[in-house]
Amino acid sequence: MIDGSSPQTLTKPSQRLVSLDVVRGLTVAFMILVNNNGSEQHAYWPLKHSDWNGWTPTDLVFPIFLFLVGISIVFSTASRTARGDAKSVQLMHAFRRSAILFALGIMIHGFPQYPLATLRIYGVLQRIAICYLVVCILYLWDQRVVTLVSVTAACLLGYWILMRWVPVPGFGLPGRDIPFLDKDINWVSLVDRQMFPGRLLEKTRDPLGLISTIPAVATCLLGVLTGLWLRTQKGMTAKAGGLLAGAIAGLAMGSLWAIWFPINKRLWTSSYVLFAAGWTLLLLAVCYFVIEIKKHAGAWTYPWKVFGLNAIFTYAFAELLSTVIEIIHLRKNGQTMTLKDMIYTRIFYPIVNPSFGSLLYSLCYVVICFVPAVLLFRKKIFVKI
Repeated sequence: MIDGSSPQTLTKPSQRLVSLDVVRGLTVAFMILVNNNGSEQHAYWPLKHSDWNGWTPTDLVFPIFLFLVGISIVFSTASRTARGDAKSVQLMHAFRRSAILFALGIMIHGFPQYPLATLRIYGVLQRIAICYLVVCILYLWDQRVVTLVSVTAACLLGYWILMRWVPVPGFGLPGRDIPFLDKDINWVSLVDRQMFPGRLLEKTRDPLGLISTIPAVATCLLGVLTGLWLRTQKGMTAKAGGLLAGAIAGLAMGSLWAIWFPINKRLWTSSYVLFAAGWTLLLLAVCYFVIEIKKHAGAWTYPWKVFGLNAIFTYAFAELLSTVIEIIHLRKNGQTMTLKDMIYTRIFYPIVNPSFGSLLYSLCYVVICFVPAVLLFRKKIFVKI
């Protein structure tokens, strides 16, 4: 049982769970799939983000990955501590890794022209970098469960209070003077427009803005708490049961809170954090049971381990390749279109129907991204930041 003072850990801090690599690989593969639809217009709804409130399977991808970052912090910290690394050394490593991740995110956004006046600052890797650093600092400072739970609760409740009960300057109180969670009139979009005008993904707002990073930190912290649970002396069946119980609790609490604070990925609402954590724990519980307990880690896990062990590299490769095929323009029969559009319309669009063609394009794209990842895997090269 994890108490509020210091967690009991396994005697082998470096013990690796294949199920974590598989879940990470599944997440990265699905992230590449949904980020590269052949056609956003014709893509099936599960492969597109919800427009605002509500959710689709695509909306669960990023929080799952961020949750896994929290779990990895626990295991990597234990491994480094066992090697004799002082907290100061681990802290410097966290700062270095965070800076590299943030810079890599900026590089991907700006490629290949890097328009300095309008370059987007926010992004997937940038959010991971910030959450990773904040959670690492907290975890190195205090690993007590009571502290981690308290900070998680403060992030979720504080964010709800800010978004619901603090008047937006110049507009009034949400839910009374202005619609609650209005797309453009809320604290998240207001702060982003003040800080980075002209640099936001959706012009008036950004789905990965500064204020919404607060609940995203809570997502990572829930991952840390899960990592601590996985490292206790409990039996494997008990651990799987705990993951399942956590999944049910997350789904229930997230759905209940959504009545007053709707599930919204673009604002990373507190209900969304709990709901997405529930799905993450459910996926992890299933993989943990099948792989770690039942020992069914056969050939089916291979592609997911390939993706999972080089997750950041594969994601970066997919994003850069996507940019390349969208900036190359070709002309045929008097019509100019991007290389991506030409591939989709000429090859995939006529297959069955446009939606199925879009899905087939996405699947082929994932396969293409798998090639460099599997080459690195076979050579036992794992790109670490």
